[in-house]
Amino acid sequence: MKKSLLALTLLAAAPFAASAAEGVSYNYVQGGYAATNTDGADADGWGLDGSVAIAPNFHLFGGYSNQEIDGTSIDFDQWRAGVGYNREIAPSADLVTRVAYEKFDAGSGFDYDGWSAEVGVRGALHPNFEGYVMAGYEDGDNYDGEFYGRVGAQAKFNPNWGVSGDVKFVDGDTQWFVGPRFSW
Repeated sequence: MKKSLLALTLLAAAPFAASAAEGVSYNYVQGGYAATNTDGADADGWGLDGSVAIAPNFHLFGGYSNQEIDGTSIDFDQWRAGVGYNREIAPSADLVTRVAYEKFDAGSGFDYDGWSAEVGVRGALHPNFEGYVMAGYEDGDNYDGEFYGRVGAQAKFNPNWGVSGDVKFVDGDTQWFVGPRFSW
């Protein structure tokens, strides 16, 4: 009787027990070069990002960058922190949704708080190559909301080390990152 009850419980829970697609890890830390290109000015600097799986289908993520506007001594900080949900839609692909709190601070009272939400697909295209494409919307207290697109990829040298790249396209603004990633 106990074995039948256990089997029935496991069978009932199976649809909710999905995890990340094969070859995709939500446990990583990466650092590297960050840049922003706008219609008016360009900036570059460095950034750190990370993610940690907290359940089979949920992960926390965050990122920070510090950039200086070209030809000036003005720098700004950007950071975001959020939670994501990943659901396997194919053996090597996940549907990913994420929401985040965002902060931009250039000092001297020029800062704003905001939020973003994005949805997309992330997958292992090859044992040594992973990619994603996302569509998102961001809004804040000092700017009007706008839609954006994000694409990224990682070339893996082994199960733990790789090189990651990310490009975010917003109206009149392109933000990108490239650097080494450590996954576990």
